[in-house]
Amino acid sequence: MANQIGLPAGLSDYIRESSLREDEVLRKLRETTSELATGSAMQVMPEEGQLLTLLAGLTPARRILEIGTFTGYSTLCLARALAPGGRLVTCDITDRWPQIGADYWTRAGVDGQIDLRIGDATDTLKAMIADEGPGGFDFVFIDADKQRYPDYYEMALTLLGDHGLIVVDNTLFFGRVADPDAQDADTAAIRAFNILVRDDPRVEMSLVPMADGITLIRKKQRMRE
Repeated sequence: MANQIGLPAGLSDYIRESSLREDEVLRKLRETTSELATGSAMQVMPEEGQLLTLLAGLTPARRILEIGTFTGYSTLCLARALAPGGRLVTCDITDRWPQIGADYWTRAGVDGQIDLRIGDATDTLKAMIADEGPGGFDFVFIDADKQRYPDYYEMALTLLGDHGLIVVDNTLFFGRVADPDAQDADTAAIRAFNILVRDDPRVEMSLVPMADGITLIRKKQRMRE
């Protein structure tokens, strides 16, 4: 859970106190995750989770795709936004971390709507395209291996329906994208991804300075026609 980019701690605390509606199940999952060695850095902020629920509900989403489950906090936020009869497919390379969230999904009563798929996400997405065809999802959330964001993005565009929304996490990457001395592979990959999306004529997009940076993407009207 990277901290809010560009806000002083006092203002971040005020926003949380004034707007966050995190219930006990979500709070306990977040606290459990924060006890892991990399938990605080990898988990979405609760405010971001609340925004994901709002955005997915506005779509409205009958089918949601999540690339990168971790302990399933964002998974739970998204599952709660599903339209009646909806389903969420979430992908992770290992079941080690999703197993932590599975109990909380059950407590929240959404476990029956979540389809966890373990394995390389690119293989999972290719199989979904081959088996189900394009355009089957209303909402896609990408929060996984940063160096593979371009691959996930292309396949997400294929799987996204005409009026759907893609949300990409960590697009400010702890603020390192603006630091010329930060030349590690992940930071460089996020910089390149941001330019890729900015220059993609197929989409409308906005990089929002919330949490660790989130980018909202939808297909342009002419692409949908």
